[in-house]
Amino acid sequence: MSDFVLAIDQGTTGTKLHRLHTDGRFQTLDGFEHRQILPAPGWVEHDPEELIGHLNGCIGNVGNAKAIGIANQGETVVAWDAKTKRAIHNAIVWQDARTNDAIAALKQAGHEETTLARAGLPLDPYFSASKLRWLLDHVDTARQLHKQGRLRLGTSDAFFLDRLTGTFATDVSTASRTSLMNLETLAWDPMLCELFGVPMECLPDIRSTADDFGAVGKVPVTANVVDQQAALFGHGCRHAGDAKITFGTGAFALCVVGAKPLRDVGSGLLPTIAWRLRDAAPAYALDGGVYNAASAVNWARGLGLFGDYAEIDSFAAASAISRDIAFVPALSGLGCPYWDRSAAGMWLGLGLDTSKSDMMQALLEGVALRAGEVIAAMSRLLPIGNRISIDGGLAKNSYFGTFAADVLKRNIIIPASTELTGLGTAQLALIGAGLATVDTLPPPPAPKAQLNPQGRIADEHRMKFHTAVGRSRNWR
Repeated sequence: MSDFVLAIDQGTTGTKLHRLHTDGRFQTLDGFEHRQILPAPGWVEHDPEELIGHLNGCIGNVGNAKAIGIANQGETVVAWDAKTKRAIHNAIVWQDARTNDAIAALKQAGHEETTLARAGLPLDPYFSASKLRWLLDHVDTARQLHKQGRLRLGTSDAFFLDRLTGTFATDVSTASRTSLMNLETLAWDPMLCELFGVPMECLPDIRSTADDFGAVGKVPVTANVVDQQAALFGHGCRHAGDAKITFGTGAFALCVVGAKPLRDVGSGLLPTIAWRLRDAAPAYALDGGVYNAASAVNWARGLGLFGDYAEIDSFAAASAISRDIAFVPALSGLGCPYWDRSAAGMWLGLGLDTSKSDMMQALLEGVALRAGEVIAAMSRLLPIGNRISIDGGLAKNSYFGTFAADVLKRNIIIPASTELTGLGTAQLALIGAGLATVDTLPPPPAPKAQLNPQGRIADEHRMKFHTAVGRSRNWR
């Protein structure tokens, strides 16, 4: 029997447990869904104790594992008591927009140049820093604990690690999503911490992605990583120009850049850390996020536009955009390359003859067309390969996959497993545990499918969608 490691993927809607053997066998063992808490319009929270309960449920299956890797939500934040290790407020999720006004004030004061220069990130409520400041400003217990030297602030992974292993740490990929880490020094930046009003002494230690993060019992935690970077690794993207798109709650495109960050403020793309393996130099990536993908589909299902997912797997009609029907998936605003939270989701081109099926076809196309805008922006900065690997729930939809191939003008690779975040996390845990190197990782199974572009999406369709996006902006 070969050795194995476990990977815990703690995502936006649930937590999954996976097992990877050194001979390459990969299995999903368990999963838990958690509540989405929506206290006010634009606010999204999770119960940290519920999340910890699910992680503990996964850890109950450790068995003879050699190591554990943990993937996290990225920009989601928690505040907790260093002594009791109990959270003092619900986690504020990456989707949350409660700090819009604070971000607008920082922009008006001319501070975005500083965040772009030092963190590589624009000013947006998406990132962690303004959420952490909100906790200090609005949670009395946070201020009291800070006075007592007991306040801990961080992304959700730091809370998990502190609670499970007693190690107060995060990794460079996660820290690079906070707007508080300097992208060059890989350390908390005093100027950024002062700008956002986040006390540096309350923040966790920053470590490599494959590193020592303590142990659960006798099993070491040897990898900690943002879920999207984990998926990038799991897709097998290792060289400059290798790209993947995860169509989960949102759509997140990442492309490997190399050993130095690639900055271009005008592109709207985010330079970020892909991973760092022990003491090796970090690998950088370009990131472009679309806030709503599967979340838009599930929202439409809740409205009664369809019942079974099989209903939207194929459509008899020509593409909706070719029939002048468009949907802009800006239900939470527009991410890359616009960074516009004032934008709103909308259908355009509806008539008395428009059906539910037409609306859903346009919705799926809108998600793909938004991803196409991100990849087009990336292509202007570096050569993107002619193959893009995709995963996430929407990767299972036949119509979506074929339409995306036409939009992206590239071959779409559908991996054999859709659990690429779990696979990448497990691979990083193998490396962190010294059981493999990048070159000796077990090879992934052959892809499930390759979808080739058929040239059915013309430039005029892209321009029509771009016009629709423009109409969605400044709506709120």
